[in-house]
Amino acid sequence: MAMLGDLLASARQDSGNFHAWLGAADPELRNRVAVAAAEQSLTPTAYVRMAMADFARLASEEDWATLTLTVKRAEDPGMACLGAMVDWRLTARACQKHSPPGSSLRSG
Repeated sequence: MAMLGDLLASARQDSGNFHAWLGAADPELRNRVAVAAAEQSLTPTAYVRMAMADFARLASEEDWATLTLTVKRAEDPGMACLGAMVDWRLTARACQKHSPPGSSLRSG
């Protein structure tokens, strides 16, 4: 079971290994991250870091409550936390100020 700190350290240390690990842990999430990262000219690891930072800065109280429940119920809390934050970023409609130019997340 990976802990969130371990996941973060892995993402910081070696993007190749992190991406491979994510593919083994959750292939669907890895593919979604790869597509979103490519749309924004980022590496998958940079996208995951951005997702985590955006969640920390922009998520609502309801999003945090959902994250807490998800992590509490998960067999692998670290992966559940990472997955929830990334999924939040993948599905969030972002404001123009916080979205890169050309991003599919930019709202009109």
